[in-house]
Amino acid sequence: MSRVKLTLACYIYDRTLPLLLGKVQPEGIELNYLPLWVQETFSRMIKNREFEISEMSFGGYLESLNSPNPPFVAIPVFPSKMFRHRSIYINKNSGINDPKDLRGKRVGVPEWRQTAAIWIKGILNEYYGVPYDSVTYYVGPLENKEVSRRMAETDMLKVKQGIKIERLPQGKTLSEMLDKGEIDAVYSAQAPSSFLRGSNVKRLFENYRETEIEFYRKTEIYPIMHIIVIRRDIYEKYPWVAYNLYKAFEEAKNIAFNEIYNVSQFGVAYMFAPWIQNDFEIMRSISGDDFWPYGVSKNYKTIETFIRYSYEQGIIDKMYNPREIFAKETQDT
Repeated sequence: MSRVKLTLACYIYDRTLPLLLGKVQPEGIELNYLPLWVQETFSRMIKNREFEISEMSFGGYLESLNSPNPPFVAIPVFPSKMFRHRSIYINKNSGINDPKDLRGKRVGVPEWRQTAAIWIKGILNEYYGVPYDSVTYYVGPLENKEVSRRMAETDMLKVKQGIKIERLPQGKTLSEMLDKGEIDAVYSAQAPSSFLRGSNVKRLFENYRETEIEFYRKTEIYPIMHIIVIRRDIYEKYPWVAYNLYKAFEEAKNIAFNEIYNVSQFGVAYMFAPWIQNDFEIMRSISGDDFWPYGVSKNYKTIETFIRYSYEQGIIDKMYNPREIFAKETQDT
């Protein structure tokens, strides 16, 4: 029986590596896995629809639903999750010692719809008393001055009325402005170079590990960063691809879990991280054996929360039920 040849653009994760290595073969699909860095994948897929299947930022996918004819269909597979308290950077002389001190400050974000920034803004608003309209946001490149014009063209800055937002001056970067005190904080998935070189920048939550564990215990939210999308023309031609891909990603994730956790139990250092088994045990003690579930049901609250944050911030035009943003073949997962 012939198989459909499809290309997947996705970074190399432990949970997707079995697909890249061919240990897992999606039923009915001959998969060409392109291991591209995430920003390249997002840009090429959103602008040019270059791949049949790709990893995509959650915020970018939701924004695409504003189109009269949305170009992508998602499946509830989440190759990247990350807590984001660690991603709030402040100038040491800004007078910010507590999250509430952010009110009235100047805050940089690389993109208004960057998934990490959406999560941070939402969490600060809901749990730390920092309303969306209590700060002035500066949107522009974190590091590369040459991309500022491109950013201005592609990020349309759809925001709710009352939220104060400014463009970065041409030639400026958030990292250098934070270092010089021209802005007070930055919300960014990528750490600013000014933080990495140990200058005038530090994390707001310096004990972010403990803070993030406490947040998870309280909310049961493990923020989803990226999802998997299928180009709509492919989905409409081969609707069965959605569920078969979902099953393959699930199988690959289970293989990765067993290789990392079980091999570590046998006294073999499978990864560089010396306490990886302990990290697994911490997460399992909090959330059970499957602390990185795929599917809608087990991630319902997290998905619903991100949709709400995106709506509150003006990223999307309406509220969605979590099930309706995924292929119908996977809505019962």
